Amino acid sequence: MNTSGDSRPVAVIPARYHSSRFPGKSLALLSGKPMIEHVWNRCTESGAFSRVIVATDDERIARAVARFGEAMLTSASCASGTDRVAEVARKLTQEDAWVNVQGDEPAVHPSTLAKLAAALREQAVEMATVVRPLDAAERDNPRVVKAVLAQNGDALYFSRADIPFASGAGAAGPRYAHAGLYAYRRATLLRLSSITPTPLETMEQLEQLRALENGIRIRCVISEYPSVGVDAPADLAAAEALLRLQR
Repeated sequence: MNTSGDSRPVAVIPARYHSSRFPGKSLALLSGKPMIEHVWNRCTESGAFSRVIVATDDERIARAVARFGEAMLTSASCASGTDRVAEVARKLTQEDAWVNVQGDEPAVHPSTLAKLAAALREQAVEMATVVRPLDAAERDNPRVVKAVLAQNGDALYFSRADIPFASGAGAAGPRYAHAGLYAYRRATLLRLSSITPTPLETMEQLEQLRALENGIRIRCVISEYPSVGVDAPADLAAAEALLRLQR
C-alpha cells in the first residue's frame, strides 16, 4: 500500500543500452532530445503517475536521464523489461500499483497511459495492457503482435500470427494489435518475475503469454491513438513524424 497518500501507480521505463538491433537507442536523438526523454515527457504529461523512474543498467543512460528526471540503476542480468520493473518494485516496498512503459515508444499518447493506469482502479484487475485497432496491412506482419479479447475485455491470446482465423462466411469482427505497455498489482508483478519462461512464451517470444499460461488474467484497454516502436534506426523517422503530428 502506498503510504504517501498518492494512489496513482509508479511508472517505470526500462532502458538498456545493449539492444541487439539498435545499441544505444534510448539515447538516439529525436527532435534534438534523447528518445528516453520523450518517453519520460509522455509519462509526466499524462498526469497518471505518482512517480516516473527510468530503470537502466547503463551509466550513460542514467547520466542522460539525470538532466531531466529520475533514474535508478538495475542489474545487467535482467532478462526482460518486466524483470527490471520488478527489481525497482522490490526496492520500493510501499508501492502497490506499477506501470511498465516501453522505452522505445517515444510517441505513446499521454491519454493511452492514463487509460492504462486507470484500469487498476478496478480491484479485480491484477494486470492490464493496451491494444489498438489492427490495420489490415499489418495482419501478415509478425512484428505486429495480435490480440484476441474476451467479451469482458480480458485477453484470450496474443500471437505473431494472423488471429483470429476468418472461417469462410464467418462474421467479420474487430481485430487488435498489442502495444507493449503493462500495468500490474505488486503481487502479480513479483510473481511474474519469479516464474520461469513458459512453452508458449518461448514459442512466440511474447512474455505476456507467461501470465496467461499461469492463469493471470490480463485486462485490455483499447487506445485509438497510433504509436511507433523504435526497433531499428530506420524507425526513427516515423517516430519523429508522429511526434510532430501530436504537437
